[in-house]
Formats: sequence, C-alpha cells, structure tokens
Amino acid sequence: MSDHPRRPVVRPYRPTDRAALFDICVRTAENGGDSRQTYPDHELLPNIFAAPYAALEPDLAFVLDDGGQAVGYVLATADTPAFVRRFRDEWLPTVTDRYPPLTGEPATPSEVMVHLLHTPERMVLPELADYPAHLHIDLLPSHQRAGHGRELMHTLLDALAAKGVGQVHLGMVTANTAARAFYDRLGFHVVPVPDPGPLTYLGRRTTR
Repeated sequence: MSDHPRRPVVRPYRPTDRAALFDICVRTAENGGDSRQTYPDHELLPNIFAAPYAALEPDLAFVLDDGGQAVGYVLATADTPAFVRRFRDEWLPTVTDRYPPLTGEPATPSEVMVHLLHTPERMVLPELADYPAHLHIDLLPSHQRAGHGRELMHTLLDALAAKGVGQVHLGMVTANTAARAFYDRLGFHVVPVPDPGPLTYLGRRTTR
C-alpha cells in the first residue's frame, strides 16, 4: 500500500452526494464565501442553484470526490429554455410548500432568493440564445487553486460537446473577482447583456 494520500477525483454525481451538494453550495454562495449568516434557511440556495440540476439532468452533474466525500461540483443543463420549463413544471411543485411565492416586493436577502426561485424564466435571455447550455461550479475553499476546478470544468465541457451542444454560458456575481480570474483562464469571454444587474455573463465553446 502507498502512503501517499489519494488525489481527489472527478466522478459523476450520485444521489448519496445530495447533502454534500447542499453543504458546498451554502459554503460558497456569497461571493465565493460562506452564505449561512445571510440566509438562515440553509436549503434555500441549494434548492435554486444546485439540487434542480442534479435532479433534472444528472448526466451533466459531476463532483470532486476526496476520500468518498464530495468537496466540489459542476452542474449544468444542455438546453436552458427546456430546463426552465422543467424547473417550473417538475421542480417548483416539490419546494413551493417550503418556499411559497412572495405576496409583495422582496425585503430581505432570503426573499430576493425566493423571488428568483419562482421566476426561472429570468434564465432565458435573447443575448444568450447562441449559448444554450449553462452551468454552476463550486468548490470548497480547501480544494481551490489546485487544478480541481479546471478538471471539473473540462469534464463538463467534454460531456456537453459529446451531446452536440456547441456553447455554454454562466452568470457570475460581478464582485467575485477571484471567480472571474478563474473563468478568464479557462477561456470564457463576456457576453454582453443589457441591464445585467449584479451579474456578469460569460460564455465559451464547449470544444477544447
């Protein structure tokens, strides 16, 4: 037996990774940092930005496995408009009891997120039509800056390319400059969108 610790490996998502998926999401959701102080319900953000992808398109969900524990993930949909329809028809009914639609304007960070949950159509923008796929990637701080994010991204890009999907986009919080540097290194470019709010949209071809 080798005394060397095993290097983390990228593998397909499994349903047993669900708790880790939620944990990674909340611990990286606030400009790359821990969001638990801002959002008291620690399942709210994962139910918008992580769990629906793993549930609806598990073949485009991959995790970084370190000793049997998921410590990072990349999730995607191959077809954003189709995903939005399934999100509304199949995913929303499973979480609406816990997160009912707002009756007024959102007044807290959590209410802003509940509003996002109930408006999946916000993901469909005409400027992104040439980039039908979109993704979310998150990695615990302990496993960042070691090449794992690049490995996750390349795994996903290859999977999208194998499905015949030519281009992919993502929306990132503009303030998260470390994430922006990561995407720049991976060859993403800005996709101009009018009034993007706090987000910057980036895209690239799926072929390497």
